[in-house]
Amino acid sequence: MKIVRSFAAVALLTAAAFCVSAQQKPAQPRPTTPAAPSATAPQTTTVAVPDSKMAMIYSDAFLDPKNGIARFNSLLTSLNREFEPRRTELQGLQTRITTLTKEIEDTQNVADPNALRQKRDQLTQLSTEFKRKGEDAEAAYNKRRQEIFTPLQQDIGKALEAFAKARGITVIVDGSQVPLVYAADNIDITRAFITEFNSKNPATASVTQP
Repeated sequence: MKIVRSFAAVALLTAAAFCVSAQQKPAQPRPTTPAAPSATAPQTTTVAVPDSKMAMIYSDAFLDPKNGIARFNSLLTSLNREFEPRRTELQGLQTRITTLTKEIEDTQNVADPNALRQKRDQLTQLSTEFKRKGEDAEAAYNKRRQEIFTPLQQDIGKALEAFAKARGITVIVDGSQVPLVYAADNIDITRAFITEFNSKNPATASVTQP
């Protein structure tokens, strides 16, 4: 099982709804003269364009071990600690497989055929056991990771929405998810958001045990 040290950043692309209203002005009659028939001016439409304020955020920065969201690394450390026994067991199996494989290769021309066959059978059993336990551990790890990180993802989404509303931001684009040609530094809210989130969500929050 591969114990990962980071996981995919949460896509935090938030789209604001722009409300566009159209108002019809009543037709204004033109002055008429006896020599010309009356005419009606064409209708015009006035569109109210909403004010908007765009900001950029880079969610990859959330995973930074030193300057990112503290709860990410705290939860990841707890997750890997929880699966440390399985990792150790798999490492032990891998060591036995490597050692036995070398023994077979080094003695296949001189060893007793029966003894060699027993070692090969043993190697097959170890390899099967390693594969099965590795797959089981990986599935359990991914499931547990989702259980642990989903609440944090939800908390980040709510916090980002509150952060935006408090500052009159109507659109936030995640630069880690969307290709950009150019974005001015003064619209980057990544550091400000991380600082505020960490202050309100300490890394010492407990992890619910399965």
